[in-house]
Amino acid sequence: MKATAVINIAKQQLGIEENAYREILVRVTGVSSLRLMSETQRLAVVKEMQRLGFKVAAGSKKLPIATKPYIRLVHALWKSCHLKGVVEDGSRQALRTFVRKRTGVDDPDFLTYAQANPLIDTLKAMEARGK
Repeated sequence: MKATAVINIAKQQLGIEENAYREILVRVTGVSSLRLMSETQRLAVVKEMQRLGFKVAAGSKKLPIATKPYIRLVHALWKSCHLKGVVEDGSRQALRTFVRKRTGVDDPDFLTYAQANPLIDTLKAMEARGK
């Protein structure tokens, strides 16, 4: 993410008003506008915002929830198998590999009902063995 975007997010997260924001920019860089700053100056502003309490969060985009109930069931059964110790790696990537080996489809979200049904039966059997 660009420093300008991070600064704007920090400003919003910290609830800094426009006047106080401009004062911070001038105090840190001597310039009151992000457009006139060099990238080094922008990074200095980011560090100042962090000092003031801003926490930089890594791109934590959540994956969309599957809209089809049978796909949600595949995900839920996979997680259940992981929690019961049947599956070592409960990650989405491990589920993709599992699905690809059994159906040839790269992602469980692309399964048809006909493809998912035997997979669901397999996962239910695996889950039952883990009890």
